[in-house]
Amino acid sequence: MTRTATFGGGCFWGVEASLRRLPGVLATTCGYMGGHTERPTYPEVCTDRTGHAEVVQVSYDPERVAYEELLTAFWGLHDPTQVDRQGPDVGRQYRSVIFTHDDGQAEAARRSRDRVALRLARPLATAIAPAAAFWPAEDYHQQYLEKRGLASCHLTPSAG
Repeated sequence: MTRTATFGGGCFWGVEASLRRLPGVLATTCGYMGGHTERPTYPEVCTDRTGHAEVVQVSYDPERVAYEELLTAFWGLHDPTQVDRQGPDVGRQYRSVIFTHDDGQAEAARRSRDRVALRLARPLATAIAPAAAFWPAEDYHQQYLEKRGLASCHLTPSAG
């Protein structure tokens, strides 16, 4: 049985590359979620007017990787205390967000967020919201770093 998880932690390239390497992750797709326009393009999302976040949608085998393990990885891939940015990337599309696909994921995400919040000196900016329409990003965004022979980008682990 395949399950789906969706995370936004800044630029989707680094998040996608890291999550893709986890055992039990079957596929990753960079895309957009949480906005109010249909079929947004990267240039439109970058205007900050569509309301979308850059996200990575993960297909995973729950027999090989638990959702809680994906959450732990997510927290370590970005700074969840930054509001609408990650490092030099600024804009609402770079917000920290967990989009949940069912009640079990929502509860696990809240528990995980609460545990992480206890370890940090600054408040978390990470939102937890029900999954909405997912729009895959353009082909050139898919496995962007892998296609260029890069292992990661400028993401700095902070909360994992």
